[in-house]
Amino acid sequence: MSAFLCPICRLPLEKDERRLFCEHGHSFDLASEGYVHLLPPNKMNSKVPGDSKEMAASRSAFLGKGYYKPLLDAISGCVLGLAEGGEISVLDCGCGEGYYTAGLLEALKKGGVKPKIVGVDISRPSVRRAAKRSREIEFAVASVFDLPLLCSSFDVLVNVFSPLALEEYLRVLKPSGYYVYVVPGPRHLWQLKAAVYDRPYENREEDTPYDGFEHVKAVPVRFEMDMDNKEDISALFQMTPYYWKTSAAGAKKLEKLDSLKTEAAFDIHIYRKK
Repeated sequence: MSAFLCPICRLPLEKDERRLFCEHGHSFDLASEGYVHLLPPNKMNSKVPGDSKEMAASRSAFLGKGYYKPLLDAISGCVLGLAEGGEISVLDCGCGEGYYTAGLLEALKKGGVKPKIVGVDISRPSVRRAAKRSREIEFAVASVFDLPLLCSSFDVLVNVFSPLALEEYLRVLKPSGYYVYVVPGPRHLWQLKAAVYDRPYENREEDTPYDGFEHVKAVPVRFEMDMDNKEDISALFQMTPYYWKTSAAGAKKLEKLDSLKTEAAFDIHIYRKK
């Protein structure tokens, strides 16, 4: 049995070597990498939703160099601390190319916990890359706003810089399940901002209340990154919202940089479903 539901009739999906299928006869082929596409055409907001093939490759290359490993370690520690009874089910919502998803699997297993992990993202190129990381994780192309997953089926839901779909999060989390939400800290990438903007600004810091959840705690993660080539600087820039907001003049400033040392600042907020 797959963890996923049929996106058409919402019945459970059975799994064989080549496909997922429901008893109503709807069938979804498994890609050679092992993921499945469960995003119906009428729910796609564009022909190629989410990160493009080039953006997914750039993100994968940057993360593969370990720049954000302190964040991965912190997320893994938080999720490991929420495991009870030696088992845990985790949904990585907006998993991208699977860096954090695969890292969580490894950390939980090393911590003596038996994990069941599922990852979803709207970007097909990203999910293709994610699925190559591990056959132990079920990956699907799907929208976080219409998750093809059973109600009350996960102990923990992880969101690293992905859209908020709180109604769906509440629906798929078990009673008293946990929502682990990673957001940028006030001075995240401050030196990058200073290189691009004439007046860099701090991100707003607040413990936002969400209906249906109680805030348990916030875990700050702070470290420094030292990049010595243009490719890594460019890849980091493309991973941020600044990429879409920066003027042509600002982008040219960044192109001139051969190296960059910048702060990385994250806050991991842990919420419990009421």
